[in-house]
Amino acid sequence: MSDITVAKRYAVALFQIAKEQNLINQLEEELRIVNEVFTKDNELLSFLAHPKMTKDAKGTLIANAFASLSSSVQNTVMLMVERHRTDEVTAMAQEFIELANEENSVADATVYTVRPLTETEVEAVSSSFAAKIGKRNLRITNITDSNILGGIKLQIGNRIYDGTISGKLDRLSKQLLG
Repeated sequence: MSDITVAKRYAVALFQIAKEQNLINQLEEELRIVNEVFTKDNELLSFLAHPKMTKDAKGTLIANAFASLSSSVQNTVMLMVERHRTDEVTAMAQEFIELANEENSVADATVYTVRPLTETEVEAVSSSFAAKIGKRNLRITNITDSNILGGIKLQIGNRIYDGTISGKLDRLSKQLLG
């Protein structure tokens, strides 16, 4: 069974629990934290992957590291670690986040601008592009990029909307040459 399938099965099971308990948004936020920890903390990953570490030691570490998180998330992560599925924890978290986004009609978007967007601008971009992709709202991450001369570049999933000046100049150049 592929890693994606395994991660998706854990995510779907956890999502069903979250839906039954009406905790989708809470567990989504908790899994964003788990995803960040498992992505950035190499010491944790090497500890969990070490063959001489006992199940109890790993359980204690998970319980201490994620003490502030719900028991559902802790138990899911612990179950995956016990079953030697540590490598799929981030994929499971991402799958859960996608399920929660779908349930809430939200999409994650990255906006590249020359300067940080104001709250009003973030709301305007969110409402404008959410309607284009059939979502109610966008969860925007704003990244400042000094290479952008002006305008914005927005990435939603694998779609890119390039409204930057350099993007427009590139398209104009291709039209004139092609």
